[in-house]
Parts: sequence; C-alpha cells; structure tokens
Amino acid sequence: MDFALNADQQAIREAVGQTVARFDDDYWLERDREGGFPEDFYRAMADAGWLGIAMPAEYGGAGLGIQEAALMMETVSASGAGLSGASAIHMNVFGLHPVVVHGSAAQKERWLPPIIRGDHKACFGVTEPNTGLNTLKLRTLARRQGDRYVVNGQKIWISTAQVASKILLLARTTPLEEVSEPTRGLSLFYTDLDRSRISVREIEKMGRKAVDSNELFIDGLEVPVADRIGEEGMGFSYILHGLNPERVLLAAEATGLGRAALRRAVGYAAERVVFDRPIGKNQGVQHPLAERWVDLEAAELLYRRAAWLYDQGKPCAAEANAAKFFCAEAGFRACETAVLTHGGMGYAKEYHVERYLREAMLPRIAPVSPQLILCHIAEKVLGLPKSY
Repeated sequence: MDFALNADQQAIREAVGQTVARFDDDYWLERDREGGFPEDFYRAMADAGWLGIAMPAEYGGAGLGIQEAALMMETVSASGAGLSGASAIHMNVFGLHPVVVHGSAAQKERWLPPIIRGDHKACFGVTEPNTGLNTLKLRTLARRQGDRYVVNGQKIWISTAQVASKILLLARTTPLEEVSEPTRGLSLFYTDLDRSRISVREIEKMGRKAVDSNELFIDGLEVPVADRIGEEGMGFSYILHGLNPERVLLAAEATGLGRAALRRAVGYAAERVVFDRPIGKNQGVQHPLAERWVDLEAAELLYRRAAWLYDQGKPCAAEANAAKFFCAEAGFRACETAVLTHGGMGYAKEYHVERYLREAMLPRIAPVSPQLILCHIAEKVLGLPKSY
C-alpha cells in the first residue's frame, strides 16, 4: 500500500501553493476585517485553471478526481487562506457535479465552461429555515406553467449569493402529501439568480466575513424547463451525488486550516522567550502541539482514503462522513491549541490564530452536524436502529 502522493499530485500541490502564495495572511486578515468577496484571489485561481480541476476535460476542465481536488483545497486552506479562501472556490469545484452526472449534453455545454473559467459564480440553494437537515421536508415550491416553473419560497445559509449570477436550486414540484415516496417530488434546477425575484439578505456571522452567507426570499422566480436537471421529481437523488465529494473537500479544508494554525503555533513557541527560555522547550507546550500533528496526519489519511474510494466508484458514504467528522475536530483542536500556545497574543488579530479558530467552527457545523454523522455511522455501519 503506497501512501505517497504520485508525481502529478505533488505537482498540483506545489503549483497551487505558488498561486496562493501571492495572498498572504495579511491579505486574509484585511478581508476578515473589511469583508467583500476576494475577487482577485478567485480570479487568480480561475486563470490558473484550478476551478475546473474535477470537471470533464471536454468542457475545459482538468478531468481529475476528488483526490486531486481535495489536495488542492487542503493546500489553499493551509496557506493561511483558511475557510475564507476555500469557500470562495468551493462551489465551483464540486457544486455542479449533478450537472456532470445528470445534465444533458446541451446543459453541460451551456453551464460548465463558464463556471470553469470563473465567468459565472454559483450558489447552492438547498437549506431552508424551518427544515434544517430534514431535506425531504423542503417547502420551496416550483409550480409548472407551460414551458417554465414559477418558484416561491425561502432559503437560508446560502454562501456567495451576494456575488453569484447562478443558483443550483432544489425545490418541491409535487407537494409532499401527494408523493408515493418521501424522496420523490423534489426537482433540481440550475438557473439565473434573478435579483428582481430573489431578495438576498446577508447574515452577519462569526467568521469567514470575506465569503457572504445569506437568507433568500424567492417571490415568483421564473425558471425555464430547460434549466431543470434530469427528470422532474428526482432532484433529491441527484444532489446525493454531490454530498460525498463535498464532505471530502470540507474535510481537506479543515485539515489545511489546522496545519496553518499548527505552523504558526510552532513558530511562536520556538521564538517566544519567557523565564530566559523559549516556551517551546517546555513539555507542557510541546506535547499538545505534537498531539495536534498526529491528529492532522491521521486526518489527511482519512480524507484521502474517502476520496480514493469515491474516485474508484466504490461506496464511500461512511468514509466521507467519518472524514468530515474527524478532520473538522482535528482542525478545530489545532486552532484551539494554537491560540492557547500564543497565550494573550492568541487573542490578538495580528497573530491570525484567533481568525483560524473562528473559522474552524464552520466545518464542525456544516453541511451536516457531527451528531447526524454519528447517527449515520451507527445505523449504516454498526447496524443499530435508526434514531431519527
């Protein structure tokens, strides 16, 4: 069993590292203070061809796998960009996977090249205020009227909606009480984010100010039938194809964030002198940092295994969920330890680690809670009764 990166994967890590090196910690600190989408970073990643890393080559992508995409996202996050940098391009990397798998040839030709070039930004419109993770209870309704649908409803925690021109939208086309199975009746659309019909309200939040999160109010949005992906009523099954890759990518991003925090903590511990000796000479400082290194090494192996399974076409739901759970916790512990290693200076923005700690909460919460992951593993892996 070979755990080493192959030559191409190592080259990807190095090349991505060169692209993101132009955007240092001070750049991301400014974005954290001022907000505003990191357009220059996004453009640099698009121009270097990274937004299409896992997209088909015939539409301008690199045609690589989730393994390579995950390595890219870890490298971005580990540079100090953290979740701010990763989230700016996250949707481009995995979000249109349902189009790749279920879209028509015409839809792929129309939609994939602009997202790969960075000409279009898209947001992912699934979550609703009153349903949370219970996706089958979504209430946003799309009623067909001739050659279009008219959509009304509400979405929440929609990233990049302030700057997006497109939305991947999951809506109910058949009322829940009229479907034969609860997984039926939801349809998936990729369409223009028409701001005359969609009100976008930004949510002030704990971290990642550079990438907006929003509540959407949809009132009479007209969606052409040609913008529906696949069959009507099958949208829930289509988005499932994107869930495992998203979990793997987020796991990689959390691992990268932990590595950024650990790097800063080790540097500080080696330089900070108290009682005439560097604090890194004390085992009380050394040991937590060494444990975090072990955590992050294990995290990388876990997300890489899940990515390998996915790319091989093998079942990977348990592994992808496990990676998301473990890597999120490992990243958070590394960021917490980095703050504590800095002592009082860990509370100061200029040392960056407090920003990392705020961002480290996001992979623990989204896109699925740790509790629901444990329920999934308990039921699907351990064979215990379903608890929800």
